[in-house]
Amino acid sequence: MTRLHDGRRLAVAAADASAQALGLRPGMALAHAQALVPGLVVADATPEADAAALERLAAWCLRIAPMTSADAPDGIWIDSTGCAHLHDGERAMLHGLVAHLAQNGLAARVAIADTPGAAHALARHGAAPVTIVAPGGQAAALHALPVAALRLEADTAAHLRRLGLERIGQLAAAPRGPLARRFGDALLARLDAALGHVREPIRPVLPPETIIVRRGFVEPIATAEAFATVILALVAEACTRLEDRGEGARRLDLVFERVDGTIQIIRIGTARPVRDVRHLSRLLDERIEEVDPGLGVEAMRLVLSLVEPLAFRQRASGLSAAEGEPADLSELVDRLSNRLGPDSVFRLRLEESDLPERAQAAVPFDADDAAAPAVPPWPRPARLLDPPEPVQAVAMLPDHPPKAFTWRRHRHRVQRADGPERVTGEWWRRPDELFAVRDYWIVENESGRRFWLFREGDGIDTTTGDLRWFLHGLF
Repeated sequence: MTRLHDGRRLAVAAADASAQALGLRPGMALAHAQALVPGLVVADATPEADAAALERLAAWCLRIAPMTSADAPDGIWIDSTGCAHLHDGERAMLHGLVAHLAQNGLAARVAIADTPGAAHALARHGAAPVTIVAPGGQAAALHALPVAALRLEADTAAHLRRLGLERIGQLAAAPRGPLARRFGDALLARLDAALGHVREPIRPVLPPETIIVRRGFVEPIATAEAFATVILALVAEACTRLEDRGEGARRLDLVFERVDGTIQIIRIGTARPVRDVRHLSRLLDERIEEVDPGLGVEAMRLVLSLVEPLAFRQRASGLSAAEGEPADLSELVDRLSNRLGPDSVFRLRLEESDLPERAQAAVPFDADDAAAPAVPPWPRPARLLDPPEPVQAVAMLPDHPPKAFTWRRHRHRVQRADGPERVTGEWWRRPDELFAVRDYWIVENESGRRFWLFREGDGIDTTTGDLRWFLHGLF
């Protein structure tokens, strides 16, 4: 629990769940709290430090959406319009946010709604710690909440309760004229903002080092060609600032500010830091079709929400490239990742295993060990079957290749074969592989197709395998 000195008395500024379970509440006199709980542990409140920490947390939330704002003393606004699909939907986005905060020792209640007022009310007064309101459903969701959820002054909320208006639904149904005469316009403004009758903007907070480039238009624009022209100008200016700082962009948010007061957002990411104008513009251009301009876009804003150091490097000459310098696939990976999703693009990393199904692992392209070679030292098929499929084979024991085999009801006559390559079980990982042996053969059928077959066992000792044949891959 923390205490706050207001010049006249010491009062409870905040109380954790354990303190509240003992009957302590914010605003309670400290003497009263200590009388209720002898030996109560208190700490001096630090409002300035709390406000600074809230601002830092609001900046951290930029990983959720490109527009966030601190809502003192204990809340954060996040305008997630157009961002939910980047986090696998609204529910996954909210639960992921709560989980991240919990890992850092912060308990949170979150709500998402069409209006900031409704989200604020449900996050603090809703029944569930995570609340999602369907589009247009804020009136029904707010109906049973207390009037204090509208962010009213304490005296105003108390006066409404004395009049019998304890719930927001009752307040919304009451005549507006008498309410305006008695309480002024502030009460109805809060109600209208929560219900979505008037727009309530939020003032975004961004870290001072964040690169933001914005263009406003005299006349709204709505065509893909106009968007592409503005994107090129925004990216060029952003890359100039990146070059001055020796950095490259990893994540960019392009915000379309529509004339109706709403926004559309597209986000792209890159596998490595990039400040190439052509490449970044192309990635954004490919996402233009996802934007609904509505009645027109009056401004566009490019936010570089994630940047990393990027040093200058010598471009590869034709001679060095011919000598075997590895090709830079980052541009191709960026395009595929932004089109198909980051989880759909990966690279292979070699693992310490002789068994083919364990010899490689799929890792993100930008993993720390992405530079590790992914080509095994021995010939391997382009496609592995998981699991290997059994085949009927005719072969002489113990060490001859198959003369023919039947796979999926189709008989293949072997014309050429190379092998065997013997692979033993990994007894240090799995005890049942202590004596396991596989003999692999590369075989070619009469039509030129190549297959990767193996036999379980060495052909002599049955403890090494049951001599069955399997197809493990296709070349």
